Amino acid sequence: MLLPRSVAGWTIAVFGVMAVFFGVVGLISPETVAAGAGFGDLDGAGRTFATASSMASLNMGVYYLVATATEWRPFFTFTVPFRLLTFTVFTGLVVTEAAPRAFFGVAAWEAVGAVATGLGLWFDARRRTTV
Repeated sequence: MLLPRSVAGWTIAVFGVMAVFFGVVGLISPETVAAGAGFGDLDGAGRTFATASSMASLNMGVYYLVATATEWRPFFTFTVPFRLLTFTVFTGLVVTEAAPRAFFGVAAWEAVGAVATGLGLWFDARRRTTV
């Protein structure tokens, strides 16, 4: 089994596994993912969107796991500002009432992941300079 080689790698791996898991759950049961994000019953277009979002989550999870396996640090760094941007956009959707309040959980997940990876990168850099 291939384990992450850095603190930042662990944060990316955790996000990758979660994204794969939620992607598979959403492909099997789009209603489960929609309900968890605070959306109501799915109609045809909503079901299609939830399924497509789940496929994107599955793909993103695989990308994150490949980045972990290769210890692709530029990718780790790249994710931090873009996950914070995702947090900002998703929070904006909740604040403007374009998305239900429960959707803020998705935004918070992105922010926590970005901060965790940023801290992991910082910790790894400090550890390298002191060794």
